[in-house]
Amino acid sequence: MSKNVRTRMAPSPTGFFHVGSLRTALYNYLFAKKHGGKFILRIEDTDQNRIVEGALENIVQSLHEFGLEADEGPYWENQIKERGDKGPYLQSQRLEMYRQYAQELVDKKAAYYCFCTPQRLEELRNSQEAQKLPPKYDKHCLKLSDEEVRKKLTEKEPYVIRLNVPADQTIRFTDLAHGEITISTNDVDDQVLLKSDGFPTYHLAVVVDDHAMEISHVIRGDEWIPSTPKHILLYSSFGWESPQYVHLPLLLSKSKKKLSKREGDVAVKDFIKQGYLPEALLNFVALLGWNPKTEQEVFTLKELIEQFDVNKLNKSGAVFDLEKLDWINGLYIRKLSAEDLLVKLEPYLKENNFEIENYPKQYLVKIIKLEQERLKKLSEIGERVSYFFLEPEYSPDLLIWKKTDKETIRKNLNSIQVMLSGIPLENFNQEYLEREIKSFIEKNELKTGEVLWPLRVALTGVDASPGPFEIMDAFGVLSNGKDLVLKRIETAKLKVS
Repeated sequence: MSKNVRTRMAPSPTGFFHVGSLRTALYNYLFAKKHGGKFILRIEDTDQNRIVEGALENIVQSLHEFGLEADEGPYWENQIKERGDKGPYLQSQRLEMYRQYAQELVDKKAAYYCFCTPQRLEELRNSQEAQKLPPKYDKHCLKLSDEEVRKKLTEKEPYVIRLNVPADQTIRFTDLAHGEITISTNDVDDQVLLKSDGFPTYHLAVVVDDHAMEISHVIRGDEWIPSTPKHILLYSSFGWESPQYVHLPLLLSKSKKKLSKREGDVAVKDFIKQGYLPEALLNFVALLGWNPKTEQEVFTLKELIEQFDVNKLNKSGAVFDLEKLDWINGLYIRKLSAEDLLVKLEPYLKENNFEIENYPKQYLVKIIKLEQERLKKLSEIGERVSYFFLEPEYSPDLLIWKKTDKETIRKNLNSIQVMLSGIPLENFNQEYLEREIKSFIEKNELKTGEVLWPLRVALTGVDASPGPFEIMDAFGVLSNGKDLVLKRIETAKLKVS
């Protein structure tokens, strides 16, 4: 690329970091790193009334947690710090600059003072709605004479500064994802640039800041396409070169509608709390609108940097498929060692009051190994392994294998109980138990299902779990493991008596 690549993520601290924001940050980061450039974080906090306490920290910490550390702007190092020579990187600390640039636009007749009251604006909007016209400001205050404007300013009448959009012009720009886009200025409103409280709107601040911070590429969501002509007009009025634009496809539900909170439009921290691994969520988000054109679906961040190409961005909306996220997360869970997975699962096990500190690590690792292949997210672990820590509760009917009668089930449980009581604890391992029990079944001409099904239910109290040999193997680690097994079989016998 001919000039230094500088991309930016510019979130507003009016809520917690969402999946859409994560994708925007990721694509900006990947593009910058792919081209040897820099990724900048800028905080758009001019809407002071909507700022959510803790949101700024959440944004900065989230980027840190996902490995998307900004080269310039706020970053996390046990607290928020700032680096870079083009700051400050919080818009609320750049207000005087925006006022000066707004005045420059007024002096150039590219913007004008507007003194309309909220009542007049509401009447205008109601009138336009009644006529089924798109809501637009009618340039009423542009017709004021210089003398009238000076008088109102002297009398300190409240005002805003609006962009003076010329009529009957065509604005064209090339979007690196969508190609050439054409919009008529007749469809562009005279946007407020500076509010009556002296704070800039997004449109003025984003252009001023992108220019001041030398942003080369603006990578953002499709919803900003209608605003781009306003920004291009501002660049032209200032005599500045516009950055290149890349607009990302919208995130959609499986029904192809805008994503709702129930379907995935929620804070990233909520996904992490549910038990999605950051690296899995990042991998999933990377594929929401970008197609690597290969069979590969699992990527490290380094691989994403190497393969990312804006020419492979989709133009249509990207479907947020929770089943696909579960599948990817399951892949990442299986890549972990059982020991590392145990560390990540400990908070979820403790949430269920399993008192895991009272059990040997070897026991916990065996349990994790049994469930690792089945887990889709970490939060599932509690419901899957409760029988390893708590006495199972279940209906007697669950012990019945198909159409077997209760008496047969009880006799088989008793036979296995007697047989297991003769096996020393040191032989309570999967290989030995499986060999001995299967041999016992064969010698006594019993039906496998009528023995193993009630045995497994007696141990777990559920209809879907690992096999009885694996479960007893785990119990065999405990000094009282054999006694626990025999006790649970005794309980099951009583249920079918």
